[in-house]
Amino acid sequence: MQLSKRVKQKLELNTGERLLRLSVQQVMIIAGALLSALGYAVFQVPHNIAAGGVSGLGIIVNHLTGFPVGMFFLLFNIPLFALGFFWLGRWQFVWSSIVAVIVFSVGSDIFIRYLPLWLEHYPLTSDGLLAAIYAGVLYGLGTGLIYRYGGTIGGTSITARIIYNVTGYPLSQSYLFTDLAVVLISGFIFSMETALLATITIIMVGIFSDFVLEGSSQMRTLMIVTENPEPIRYAIINELKRGVTEWEVTGGYSKTKRTMLYLTVLRSKIYDVKYIISRIDPDAFMVVGVSQQTWGGFNAPKIDRR
Repeated sequence: MQLSKRVKQKLELNTGERLLRLSVQQVMIIAGALLSALGYAVFQVPHNIAAGGVSGLGIIVNHLTGFPVGMFFLLFNIPLFALGFFWLGRWQFVWSSIVAVIVFSVGSDIFIRYLPLWLEHYPLTSDGLLAAIYAGVLYGLGTGLIYRYGGTIGGTSITARIIYNVTGYPLSQSYLFTDLAVVLISGFIFSMETALLATITIIMVGIFSDFVLEGSSQMRTLMIVTENPEPIRYAIINELKRGVTEWEVTGGYSKTKRTMLYLTVLRSKIYDVKYIISRIDPDAFMVVGVSQQTWGGFNAPKIDRR
């Protein structure tokens, strides 16, 4: 009970800290929604790139009926909020998502209406491929910010995030599953070339939203199985200035006792580790894995050099 109480005390925030955290979250969600709306209005709508989701359906409906894409996006999201309410945080989810959806919807219609007046050349490019790529970059960066700070941009991103939370699938894969039908419809309404461009946009959105959520992977996880661990451990600590964890393991086939060394290093240091192992124990077995993020324990151990 005492431990539980101490943990809760450490996690609790005072009123000022809670308000500051909430304010930062909402500001970043608004910024992400505006960035997504800009990419949508500048690159997707002028080229009819219906890259899945409710925003893609909005482009199709706008083409057929002239109904504003932003207003369609807002109205279509109302039933989806009910789904997100039960799966993604109830009122906290609804509040963050409402902010993002309203800002995106209003921002899209404003950009579409006034950008032709503000810009000398609109659309910015006549090349559909460039439009598809940059639409994915801006939309992906914007949605990544929204997801990172606890919201969604509504639409099929609600279902995609539910899949992400439940199954652990990357958002890029979830988007592909939930948006494929809209892309196929756009292929029949516009052209198959437009559908192919929309697919590129979806892929770019997934890549850049994952990038904002998780960052670029600069760290690598190494597992080294060796019969001669001490000199390798000493070289890693002294030459690379990295800590290392070791434990005894047994070969599944040979039943031979060995030592496994575990450490994380920068991607640029992989060659140095390989060089150390090749010089000290060429028979050692090493596995290199990708670590998306590392946290804590960054200081190199203090080595007694006397």
